Amino acid sequence: MKPTADTPLKDLNKAIVLRPLASAEESVRDGEARLLEAVGLAQALGLEVVSAEAAPLRQISPRAYFGSGRVERMKDQSEQLGAGVIVVDAALSPVQQRNLETDIGSKVIDRTGLILEIFGLRARTKEGKLQVELARQGYERSRLVRTWTHLERQRGGLGKTGGPGETQIELDRRIIADRIIKLKKELEDVRRTRGLQRRARSRAGLPAVVLVGYTNAGKSTLFNRLTQAGVLAKDMLFATLDPTARQVKLPSGRAVIMSDTVGFISDLPHELVESFRATLEAVTEADLLVHVRDIAHPQSEDQKADVLAVLTQLAKDSGGKSPPILEAWNKIDLLDEATRIGRLRRAEAAGQGQGALPPVALSAETGEGVDALLAAIDRAAFSATRVIALTLPPDDAGRVRAQIASLGKILDESTDEHGHHTLRAELLIEDAARFAPFEPLPEEMRLAAE
Repeated sequence: MKPTADTPLKDLNKAIVLRPLASAEESVRDGEARLLEAVGLAQALGLEVVSAEAAPLRQISPRAYFGSGRVERMKDQSEQLGAGVIVVDAALSPVQQRNLETDIGSKVIDRTGLILEIFGLRARTKEGKLQVELARQGYERSRLVRTWTHLERQRGGLGKTGGPGETQIELDRRIIADRIIKLKKELEDVRRTRGLQRRARSRAGLPAVVLVGYTNAGKSTLFNRLTQAGVLAKDMLFATLDPTARQVKLPSGRAVIMSDTVGFISDLPHELVESFRATLEAVTEADLLVHVRDIAHPQSEDQKADVLAVLTQLAKDSGGKSPPILEAWNKIDLLDEATRIGRLRRAEAAGQGQGALPPVALSAETGEGVDALLAAIDRAAFSATRVIALTLPPDDAGRVRAQIASLGKILDESTDEHGHHTLRAELLIEDAARFAPFEPLPEEMRLAAE
């Protein structure tokens, strides 16, 4: 169909978004909510969404994912609206993507490709760009059947079974494979550097606290309020990509190293999990995870399940245990009064139970509840430690001080004119008990002894 006066030319900045609906999915997550998320992803890429639809799907077609009737409607719609991009919120095979593009005459991008494009747009640091490129190379490697279709059709020459197209495909695969090996080596250097940094912070006695959560839950807004870091914080999916770490002072006077991370999302592409492993190691090696939840979102519980699924997989891959999790129920300022009171009561009731850390309701935007969150982080990050005050006699001061320094962190110390060494130190509870004989006597008992 040729463009007419009533049929605009297709614009690659205009997109039609389709969310396939299968009956098995609808019981897990409301299709309309997923459609809104897909629209948000397209807008985060800078696309103008001219149409969005949840498309019922009886069965998946191996050829083009959708049936012929739906494909024909998509073609007509793209021509009428001038949409040069079709966003399908599902994982398409290379063949399905190629056939859809051929049938519709528009660029087709699936969920994985869309998220990769957003990540490529957001990456700012060298590390972030390396990780995005590695993910993209892995994705494109499986798409060579689409990229080189015109060459696959070339046959003949000197009576050989294959033509130059096959040679080009193999050459391109080798180029990508070599590039992936190079990227992995560079990211391994990043991983070693991060490991050294984490060990240095550990020797300094600073617990690592990592913010995790669904994309657009408000992690960066909260991180900025706690650290004044100036991290990009927008009402946009995947506004933050590059991790940032800052020291945060707690009510007790102690400090932690807090890190912001990339947001999680349902059906997070495995290419991204693999490529961002150097960054995500901070999650598995943290002393405490603060799970920032958009408590005002209608799908908040589903988002929580998606985040926990990713955390479980990361812990499994690393072979370690998942760190303790403190939930921060963000965006309570967006709730109506009745719902807000109910959420606060739920958080308070959860705090009276046993086991899991009680959640903290807050608004990173207004600052309400942030002090309570800092106090909760203080308790949770240092729950296994105790601050002790000791007075060491001159003959034992050097030896005991060395033991304490090897086991924990000395907060402050001084020596009086008689050679008695007084110090405050933070130790594990079981270690602190060993130094009870050196704890200062009450004032009246000390005077009596003198």
